[in-house]
Amino acid sequence: MEAEQPSDLESLREMSRRDLLEIWEQAGLGVLPYRTSTPFLARLLAYELQVRKHGGLRKRARSTLTAIVSNKMPGPQVKTATPGTRLVREWNGVRHVVDVTKAGAIYRGKAYGSLSAVAREITGTRWSGPRFFGLQRRAR
Repeated sequence: MEAEQPSDLESLREMSRRDLLEIWEQAGLGVLPYRTSTPFLARLLAYELQVRKHGGLRKRARSTLTAIVSNKMPGPQVKTATPGTRLVREWNGVRHVVDVTKAGAIYRGKAYGSLSAVAREITGTRWSGPRFFGLQRRAR
């Protein structure tokens, strides 16, 4: 059975893997990445078909993505806690105060090697110390 080009992208979700692979080959998209799942294959095809119909990314967007991938673009600024900084965090209704030192941090009179160790002491689970104390945002 010869797979035809779908008229709408939603139909790709419902197609069999065999039909998706046939469309991939007919479109001349080259070698499919190893162990590509069927849902991901459908998304790849949807993207490629949209590029062919509407054009790809603008030059500036491609340049930005290339810079990110090649690590030529600076990453997000991460705030650091310098020695002498006092961090205050409320957790489960309790206010926790931590003093940052050259060696790590002091919490409730006890020295810790890192903010992550303090965050673990407070929460009982593994946390990124800088994230827990609001110095770093979650990556998106």
